[in-house]
Amino acid sequence: MVDAAVPMHWRRFDERYRLAGSHCKNCGEYFFPKRMVCPNCRRKGKLSTVEMPREGKIISFTEVFVGPSGFENETPYFIAIIELLNKAKILAQIVDSPREKINTGAKVKKVFRKIADHDAEGAIAYGYKFKVV
Repeated sequence: MVDAAVPMHWRRFDERYRLAGSHCKNCGEYFFPKRMVCPNCRRKGKLSTVEMPREGKIISFTEVFVGPSGFENETPYFIAIIELLNKAKILAQIVDSPREKINTGAKVKKVFRKIADHDAEGAIAYGYKFKVV
């Protein structure tokens, strides 16, 4: 049986590997993940695909003690809302960072890590996470 997550992983290749998002040439806002329509300008917006900055700051975070299905063995871990340098916001896991450095306002940078491996014969999904700098 084929895992439904594998095709979804490949559809999101640009998002996970290149951190591809959208930029509206009409209002100047940046969005992640990519959007089909600018939420500000609607039909007047002219969206283009852009690679997001790889640095930003934590604007909110939480420590997860009871992970959802598939992440039970990863707990405890931190997830954060990160404001990238272009003001786009992204939800991501914080890794390779001591607890005392994970704070609101902390500077972070994108790192490339394993997201999931579904079974011994299945595909391994890689993607972005962030680390305090």
